[in-house]
Amino acid sequence: MVLDLFAGTGALGIEALSRGADGAVFIDNDQHANFMIRKNIHSCGLDKKAKVIKWDIVRNLNCILTIEPKFDLVLIDPPYNKKKIKMILLNLHQSSSLIKGADIIIEHSVSEPISEKSSIFKMIDQRRYGKTLVSFLNYMI
Repeated sequence: MVLDLFAGTGALGIEALSRGADGAVFIDNDQHANFMIRKNIHSCGLDKKAKVIKWDIVRNLNCILTIEPKFDLVLIDPPYNKKKIKMILLNLHQSSSLIKGADIIIEHSVSEPISEKSSIFKMIDQRRYGKTLVSFLNYMI
């Protein structure tokens, strides 16, 4: 099960579904973004495999507490340089919605690094593309 945070158009989660993911939950706090996600999901014929939620991800992730099965892949593309990544990762952990070993992929600015010192998330890889970093983490608990 895939969790797409700051889903925007839904492109990342839709790609995961097209590659065989059983289901996806798309979360964005913007009403227009959620409209576009629903439209794109419908255009791809993926309505039965997808759920769209309007939610403030930085506040908490209580909106996913009861979703089953738990997530094994999380895709995160937050707004750059807003210092939200640390709180998002904490909210993910506190939601108890990840399976042990879940993969987390975060696209973020090089000026907002992710701490590699964590007993909860282990940095597996990090790749730089100009001013963008893509960080690959693994959920350890």
